[in-house]
Amino acid sequence: MMLAVVPGFTNNQSSLNPVGPGAGHIEHEFALIFWITTAVYLLVILAVVVAVARRRHSLDVMPDPLPTTEAGDRTARRSVAGAIIVTVVLLFTMMVGSFESGRALGSMNEENALTIEVYGHQWWWEVQYPNNESYKIVKTANEIHVPIGVPIRIRGTSRDVIHSFWAPNVQGKRDLMPGYLTEVMMQIDQPGRWRGQCAEYCGEQHAHMSFYIVAESKQDFQQWLSAQAESSVAPGNPQSAHGQQVFLTHACVLCHTIRGTPAGSHVGPDLTHLASRKTIAAGLLPNTAGNLGGWIMNAQAIKPGSRMPPNQMSGPELQDLLAYLETLR
Repeated sequence: MMLAVVPGFTNNQSSLNPVGPGAGHIEHEFALIFWITTAVYLLVILAVVVAVARRRHSLDVMPDPLPTTEAGDRTARRSVAGAIIVTVVLLFTMMVGSFESGRALGSMNEENALTIEVYGHQWWWEVQYPNNESYKIVKTANEIHVPIGVPIRIRGTSRDVIHSFWAPNVQGKRDLMPGYLTEVMMQIDQPGRWRGQCAEYCGEQHAHMSFYIVAESKQDFQQWLSAQAESSVAPGNPQSAHGQQVFLTHACVLCHTIRGTPAGSHVGPDLTHLASRKTIAAGLLPNTAGNLGGWIMNAQAIKPGSRMPPNQMSGPELQDLLAYLETLR
């Protein structure tokens, strides 16, 4: 709204560009408070200007005290009482608006909502789509796909320190605390890709702990979910086959899962469909072969403090590994 004219502002991570009912209520409450406080500020400045204009005196001359009268005292008391009444009315107006926004957000708790589990890690997001059949559970990282027009229940917690799940275009923030399970309802009513961010300082790479919510039609979402539930495909050529062996014989296998292979660790993100994601390193880099190669070889130079260790491998091994990872769609 107001920031649309600022260079570089894309409305992609802003509560001023709501794409669902949750963020819409928050934006309306923000606008109410903003315009009330702006009006009060302008009235106070106007009163100060009028008072100064009426009492022009030299700085080195002390003005004589004005004589007090009963009429003057009555006027002053009325002015103060009027200001108090206006203040109380404005505060109650903002309180009622806040109460209505909170009630509207609470009413989104639909029984038939799609449940998505989100776990905060230093410094990335683990995302799971529960299913009664365990082999159909979808696990991904830093990217949340949702169908438009459907209530979504985000159920989350933290695996280490306090994080805060915040997608301002969609909903208000919700803290994720270790040992506690929290829920937040949201809904997106238009297709698009919306950026979110950890909103609670959680360590050295807090600023580089983002995620994306991808809103799409129900049909596209079901196609994506079905594809994500599948295991990885077998390598189709000698280069990617050798790349798979590189993955399974280096430190990669100690931290990551690729369904359909012996790799089954849960320390780092599930890589079964890594190539289908738009970014790596929690939204820090576009998912390209060059960025992925740099991340594999020396992630600490890109994101110091992350748990991704440097890897020692030859150039041909890295190229074959990247060719294999490219098949994980």
